[in-house]
Amino acid sequence: MLEKDNQLALSTGLTAKTNQLCLGLESGAADILELVTPTTAELLLWWFGEDMVLARSGLNFHAGQRQAILNAIVAHEVLGKEHENWTLLDLYKDCAPDALLTGTRLNEVAQAKHAHPKYCFKMATGTGKTWVLQALMIWQLLNKTAALAEGVDDARFTRQFMVVAPGLIVYERLLDAFCGKLVENGNGSRDFATSDMARFSDLFMPDAHRDAVFAFVRGNVCNKNEIGLKATGNGMIAITNWHLLNEGDVAEDVEEIEALGAPLDPQQVINAVLPLSPGRATGNSLDVLDRRYARGNVLEFLAGLPELMVFNDEAHHIHEFKREGESTEVEWQKSLSKIAESKGRRFVQVDFSATPYNDVGAGKNKRKLYFPHIITDFDLKSAMRAGLVKSLVLDRRKEIGALPLEFKAERDESGQPALGEGQRVMLRAGLKKLRKLEADFALLDPSRHPKMLVVCEDTTVSPLVAAFLQDQEGLHADEVMTIDSGKKAELGEKEWAPVRQRLFSVDHHATPRVIVSVLMLR
Repeated sequence: MLEKDNQLALSTGLTAKTNQLCLGLESGAADILELVTPTTAELLLWWFGEDMVLARSGLNFHAGQRQAILNAIVAHEVLGKEHENWTLLDLYKDCAPDALLTGTRLNEVAQAKHAHPKYCFKMATGTGKTWVLQALMIWQLLNKTAALAEGVDDARFTRQFMVVAPGLIVYERLLDAFCGKLVENGNGSRDFATSDMARFSDLFMPDAHRDAVFAFVRGNVCNKNEIGLKATGNGMIAITNWHLLNEGDVAEDVEEIEALGAPLDPQQVINAVLPLSPGRATGNSLDVLDRRYARGNVLEFLAGLPELMVFNDEAHHIHEFKREGESTEVEWQKSLSKIAESKGRRFVQVDFSATPYNDVGAGKNKRKLYFPHIITDFDLKSAMRAGLVKSLVLDRRKEIGALPLEFKAERDESGQPALGEGQRVMLRAGLKKLRKLEADFALLDPSRHPKMLVVCEDTTVSPLVAAFLQDQEGLHADEVMTIDSGKKAELGEKEWAPVRQRLFSVDHHATPRVIVSVLMLR
């Protein structure tokens, strides 16, 4: 088995090559500026030139984002320039040839599913992967536009994009980032001025390109229901969740399935053998059949595009099947392979993940198998040292651990729950710690707001926790936010929208102080 360092040999080799080429970039004297297009050179100086960085003050890419962007540009634009076909194997030969001699890495990266440009960004959760995604999209868009203006069809660049989210929460966040937040009572319309593209345009692009980029984004974003149907200009930004690429018929709020190793249910056998049976009871209502038909049309549309760059945000961990402890290829990856078949190097796959590996084996033999296409590594320790992500405070108290307390809800004969004494003790201990952190942060940085997260055993307990915090511990209603897996269905789309926005912006406000959840935030 390859050790972790060897599994990340591509990232290590590419980073060393990139850093060498980028020496002097801040002052405009780096070798990379001579190896990229004039458009890319302009963007690099805008993003990382010393004068621009100082002029923007705090609005800049941090070190992890910078390395990710530069590694991608070197891998795709510089190293892949003279190749008619540019594959993962080619990238290994350029950056980590010795890794191909270790274990089964050569056979692995030579597989058909890696026979196109394929890059994975290992970046800790909360370190701004969406900004990296948007920067790379702007790099591609402006280069393709410039090339076409000169009558050149440069296969390295495209104006056709698809962004795949792991679920509905991230899907909505991506729509916010590109299109802006929903307008209250606006019948689904969005305020582009609140989008990341508009709010942080001083970082993303030079003034001269701003109108063109804004026009492209506003005119070419397609949500998951519009892909292949909405009339766009000469390009597309399709935003969807992984369910669109899944060949099976899976409910959109299912987060993870682990079933292939289990004995088959008799009904599954019947469903596999017999033709479709109409009717809601069999899962074949007209709307379900319509979705299946529409999904097929969308995949056919995407497969028919001459070129496409796909950004996957954590999607590989959302629908991972396991058989006898071994992970198998996720369903949406199979769909991506079909979409890529006819495109060669004009299909580019860009994956973002904090945990780009599969767990294989079981028990003592369980191990992490890192993805072979990782090109940058900004892990959690680096992010925490840079102060970019929250530090989880686990308050270990010996005096509490020594008490004979039960930390699950007590239930009467009819099954009705009530908070146990152990739960009350822990909630009070958590509040005491929260108040101390709030006082400390008020002195250090008043703009940062610690939060207390309470994870309950089920949705019958979460309202009891909220009531206890308010009735017995004196918290106001706006200081406690309850967000469970069924909240959206309970409220409906219209009432859910402001709840979702409040959850998304929780870091920027003093309230809520406590978030009570079951599975919604898992």
